[in-house]
Amino acid sequence: MSVQIMMPALSPTMTEGKLSKWIKKEGEAIESGDVIAEIETDKATMELEAADDGVLARILVAEGAEGVPVNSVIAVLLEEGEDAANLDVPASPPPQAQAPEIKPEPTQKPKTPTFSNGQRIFISPLARRMAEQGGLDLKAVRGTGPKGRIVKRDIKASPKTSHGASPEAAYTEVPHTTMRKVIAQRLSEAKRDIPHYYLSVDCKIDCLLETRKKLNAKASEGKGAYKISVNDFVVRAVALALKQYPAVNASWSDEAVRHYNDIDISVAVAAPGGLVTPVVRQADAKGLGALSREIKALAERAREGKLAPEEYQGGGFTISNLGMYGVKEFAAIINPPQSCILAVGAGEQRPVAENGELSVATVMTCTLSVDHRTVDGALAAQFLSVFKGFMEEPLTMLL
Repeated sequence: MSVQIMMPALSPTMTEGKLSKWIKKEGEAIESGDVIAEIETDKATMELEAADDGVLARILVAEGAEGVPVNSVIAVLLEEGEDAANLDVPASPPPQAQAPEIKPEPTQKPKTPTFSNGQRIFISPLARRMAEQGGLDLKAVRGTGPKGRIVKRDIKASPKTSHGASPEAAYTEVPHTTMRKVIAQRLSEAKRDIPHYYLSVDCKIDCLLETRKKLNAKASEGKGAYKISVNDFVVRAVALALKQYPAVNASWSDEAVRHYNDIDISVAVAAPGGLVTPVVRQADAKGLGALSREIKALAERAREGKLAPEEYQGGGFTISNLGMYGVKEFAAIINPPQSCILAVGAGEQRPVAENGELSVATVMTCTLSVDHRTVDGALAAQFLSVFKGFMEEPLTMLL
């Protein structure tokens, strides 16, 4: 009996996917575990493996097809020794009723343009259309075509179109990927439906930078390969602050506020197709070296589109760091269903006043976007105060 191959559900929220590529062709023999196709989800491109041995007898969904529903049949496999006569192909959907023919209404012939003295203005159809779209007064255009006819080059050379009003401005359309569509949908819903508010703190990180320098120097001398970044300190500080204020590690639903038992932190990564947020599980139980290695590995797989679903699903808090791009400060959109996202800016030298004296320190601005339905202002402020304390006294993170 033939075996139907279905569009898999690669995440709990996946309802449809894009069949990016067929690795195997019709008529090819395949074994259980062979990669037969690539499926594009909202976060990554995943490999579809065969669950049975046999021959790929029929491909029902072409490469590049988008919006393929989960659990719909995409191919049919014949088991060893079976005849093609036993091919179990799903019935074709019923034909759509033919829409009644709609005849276009007769179009009016455009009025012939004339000069003020009533003399006809001779112009090519393309030039006429360009002039209409650009709002150009033809009486001010001198024709250079045969017998003074206005042509395309005359419209393009006119003063109005020369200053950016040309209807033929060049552009390139890039079709939306599944990832880009989902990002647009989720963030639009988040900005519209979540009552955001924002709190910012300035962290003096000179001590942190000195500690980082010493730790990385020790790592280069020993066998443990790691290079700790400022972002690794941020993840560690957030994890420890969440441990002190677990009510921040929460999400909203219409029935209840969900408080997470584990401290799982999503780290935003800029991938070619869009923003991806791989998750560091139980971040509070990991030291700086372990965090550094794990975050780097997750970021690399995210950029290659090779994250497994369990590596980007879940998480109770997100960190987005644009400091490496020189961004001083910014406010991020909450990653639903989470309640908070911390936007981290660049560390830069700024004048600071302490005890009535002016000095220079390396300061990093961090802005927390908060869902007011879940986390009240005082709680978020207390969380940020503890986070700031860890960043300014990094040795307390090592205890």
